[in-house]
Amino acid sequence: MTVAGDRVAGGREAPALAVHAKLVLVAVIWGGTFIAGRVAVAEMPATTAAFVRYAIASVALVAAVLAIDGRFAALTSRQWLGVWLLGATGVAAYNLCFMIGLTTVPAGRASLIVALNPVATLAGSALLFREKLSVRKATGMLVALVGAVIVIARGDPRALVAGAGGVGEAFILGAVLSFAAFTLITKRLIGGLSPLSASAYASLTGTALLAAAVPVAGDVFVPDASLAAWASLAFLGAVGTAIAFVWYSDGVRRLGPSRAAVYTNLVPVAAVVLGMLLLGESLEPSALAGGALVVAGVWTINARRHGA
Repeated sequence: MTVAGDRVAGGREAPALAVHAKLVLVAVIWGGTFIAGRVAVAEMPATTAAFVRYAIASVALVAAVLAIDGRFAALTSRQWLGVWLLGATGVAAYNLCFMIGLTTVPAGRASLIVALNPVATLAGSALLFREKLSVRKATGMLVALVGAVIVIARGDPRALVAGAGGVGEAFILGAVLSFAAFTLITKRLIGGLSPLSASAYASLTGTALLAAAVPVAGDVFVPDASLAAWASLAFLGAVGTAIAFVWYSDGVRRLGPSRAAVYTNLVPVAAVVLGMLLLGESLEPSALAGGALVVAGVWTINARRHGA
């Protein structure tokens, strides 16, 4: 399907250029979440930062559901189980791992590891649900995994065997696994709910779990954090979670999941560039080479077989 072929109800041409532009902005926004996370956890505990982020996101997502869907759909018992599992994996576990990892891992490096999300999801689907892997997808998985090993091991894969991988990198990998679980649960347990409603429900349940985690972790609220830290959390919650999700969901609806997913390949690129510009980060050549392999592998997995 070409861009010119995107249509809305009634046969009118969809504003295709605007849809593609929004997906590019979503990639930039999601790249920016790594920078915002680094700024926030520099001034407050990771658990507190994760909770505040999703408290803000929950308010924004509830408002979006009411504005777009008109109301919250009633849930079946299966769907209630699903949204609690989504909250536990994609919100609570993912954001705890994300924030804790960013306390020690630079934004650019973290984004190159998180770029493995589609690979972990595909592997989980193949192992748990016997989804058939084509040669193209298997090749993409292998290329991306090799790239991730290079990034994590800083160019020396033998270092991983010796246990030289950092704790921060381990938490970022935990975020990848959490997001893969989130995606697989969505596929199996949330049928019948709009993506926006499912995300809002998951955000509310995940925020409740994060609120419980704050005292368990011994963290405290930090009212004297700088304006930059609070602005980072506001960006993470309102823009990086709510607005970006609405735009991405609209892209999936207009273009289809495969075409929209291609834009996620831009996320690590955006994070690396923003990390250099805003935080003064630099990446060693091994990270750049490994990151290129990760992006290439994910692109191979998402590539359309017959072209667009």
